[in-house]
Amino acid sequence: MKFSFAAIPAFIAAASAVTHTVLVGENQGLTYNPSSVTAAEGDVIAFQFVAKNHSVTQSTFAAPCTKSGVDSGFFPVSANATVVPQWSFTLNNASAPLWFYCAQTGHCGQGMVFAVNPTAAKSFDAFQAAANATVSNSTTSSNGTSSSAPSPSASASGTPSGAMARFSLSSASAVTLMGLAVGLLL
Repeated sequence: MKFSFAAIPAFIAAASAVTHTVLVGENQGLTYNPSSVTAAEGDVIAFQFVAKNHSVTQSTFAAPCTKSGVDSGFFPVSANATVVPQWSFTLNNASAPLWFYCAQTGHCGQGMVFAVNPTAAKSFDAFQAAANATVSNSTTSSNGTSSSAPSPSASASGTPSGAMARFSLSSASAVTLMGLAVGLLL
């Protein structure tokens, strides 16, 4: 069996990626917890929908409650759910801040927003203040859910501004790949 040493950096990068878990709707609130993360290229941002019916919808700093990219779709979660759905993406460009909101009617205008790598010039607090100042223009379907919500293990369904990829690698997969690489070297 042949092995290319050129693949080693890819295995190391995959093994060093961090998964940032964000709870959506924690304590029945209109929140992402944490409300922002600082992530490196290759890190995974995993949103766990723990209550009600929320989304993770990309926007811009200038228009916090207007869809401008990838959208998770809605994830309705019953009050007695024992398993929660998750939607995640891998960060490809850590130098460009990413801005998100919940597209459920009224949620963004009540400050339900999230940021990846906000800067001093474009802070999370300023983004949330801008969201709070908007009149909600986000919508839901007539029954409050999206008919095309991804499955609980779905990864990003679109690629906004070259910042995210469809591929998501769990830490267990990364460890498995690293073990495979070491085994092939021996």
